[in-house]
Amino acid sequence: MTVKFAPRLSAPLFTLAASAFLVLAYNYSFWQRFLFATGGFSLGNLPLLGATFVLLVLVFNACLSLVNYRHLIKPVVIVLLVATSAAAYFMNQYGTQIDKAMIQNVVETDAREAGELLSLKLVLTVALLGVLPALLVARTTLTFAPRRRHLLTNAGVVVGSLLLAAAILLLFFKSYAPALREHRELRFLLTPTNYIQATNSYLKQKWTKPQVVAPLGRDALKGVTWAGHPQRTVTLLVVGETARAMNFSLNKYERNTNPRLAQQAGLINFSNVSSCGTATAVSVPCVFSALGRENYSDGKAQGQEGLLDVLKHAGFDVLWRDNNSGCKGVCARVEYEDWSEPVANDPLCNSEECYDEKLLERLPELIRAAKNDLVIVLHQKGSHGPAYWKRYPKQFRQFGPVCETNELEKCSQAAITAAYDNTILYTDYFLDKVIKLLRQSSDEDGVDTAMLYFSDHGESLGEKNMYLHGAPYIISPPEQRRVPFMLWFSDRYAERFKIDRRCVAASASQPFSHDNVFHSVLGMLDVSTAVYNPKLDIFNACTHG
Repeated sequence: MTVKFAPRLSAPLFTLAASAFLVLAYNYSFWQRFLFATGGFSLGNLPLLGATFVLLVLVFNACLSLVNYRHLIKPVVIVLLVATSAAAYFMNQYGTQIDKAMIQNVVETDAREAGELLSLKLVLTVALLGVLPALLVARTTLTFAPRRRHLLTNAGVVVGSLLLAAAILLLFFKSYAPALREHRELRFLLTPTNYIQATNSYLKQKWTKPQVVAPLGRDALKGVTWAGHPQRTVTLLVVGETARAMNFSLNKYERNTNPRLAQQAGLINFSNVSSCGTATAVSVPCVFSALGRENYSDGKAQGQEGLLDVLKHAGFDVLWRDNNSGCKGVCARVEYEDWSEPVANDPLCNSEECYDEKLLERLPELIRAAKNDLVIVLHQKGSHGPAYWKRYPKQFRQFGPVCETNELEKCSQAAITAAYDNTILYTDYFLDKVIKLLRQSSDEDGVDTAMLYFSDHGESLGEKNMYLHGAPYIISPPEQRRVPFMLWFSDRYAERFKIDRRCVAASASQPFSHDNVFHSVLGMLDVSTAVYNPKLDIFNACTHG
């Protein structure tokens, strides 16, 4: 006769055991950071560490006791175990912290990007730390007291757990206060509370999204510099992906990652620019809104028109060409083209995706055939990780050895950085090609042309054991916030809009941010509207006449 293993526990003991397991099994990143925040491991620190463990178990136990009912508690714990094992993997693997922006980034990514994060180690981690404990929970027999006594027991456990937790908090408050004040990242590292709170915030934001989009800049008109100039204009806004400024040799990086752009006459490179967020889902809507980082929220941005709408009101034809995971709502009311789907036997694509050069396909013909002034946004795949080696054709593999796995712990930091630097080298080639295309359109078709390039956010490549991006902005490292930003104008474009190149170049080392983009684009195109703020226009002090 086969004896099947089926543990038997009382319901209150089960929630206590589950709470202890959650605190111990999935919070390596939290404990590592907590040790650092409280002075490291020592005999004198043991009472604080032990008290913190008990405090967390008590708080988790109080929360689980609120749902400790027959037919409910086991499904809740099973979902927690599987979800928390996956969250713990990404936190331990990439040094990520989980907040609302990270959840938004996860929800709004596409299948190809999500697939790059899958690995055997992830599957094994979820299987061992998620599925196996979940199966044990499923097989566990729980005993419940009669309904009334069970309700009273649950209430007593909740109140008792919270009172004991409060007592511990007060007893060690002198140690907790500076640690929590100086290390706010701890709340983004404690799981499962981090992703539960972040998901709740994200869903609340989505559910309260206004149905009506408020108009913005409906008064927009082309200014006086447009008079007497029959030539059409084409302005390309190139939105980079995951490019960090410090890996551009234009910004004094030791590797020559910008050999072509360094030779481009008239290119103006800004070396001190900060992003609005640390993830695409935040930065892209933010940079095209009039809100600025301090006032930005997804709900506000989705609830009013943005830069591309204002340009349409002023009479421009606007087109968004995408080689990424979409425009995050920014291009909802303008023409949109998706160039990310791979095409068989196309040298600009591989079996999984297309290289950024695909964005330039048939673009000269489009510019030549246009009857109106154009603003075209090119949204790159850029340097999106962790599969950096997939972002560029083989001939751009100039730095090495290269990390060719999404399990970054298997690679040295040097190999990860080499693969990343090759993506910047390819972006250098891509932007150089954009400028040559615009120069040719100017020379051959008489079109006044310009390019503005900026990245959405940066990237961590192992500094302080952090990888990728998406860290909460308040504690994010400069690697994730400092972004490249550069400008190029054809001669006639600069003359037409009376832009003094030397004046603009003289300000290139000043601190700017994504907040400047909205108003600078309106300024460079001489668009008059009440929503324009000259104080945030990079060109305002450098136009004359």
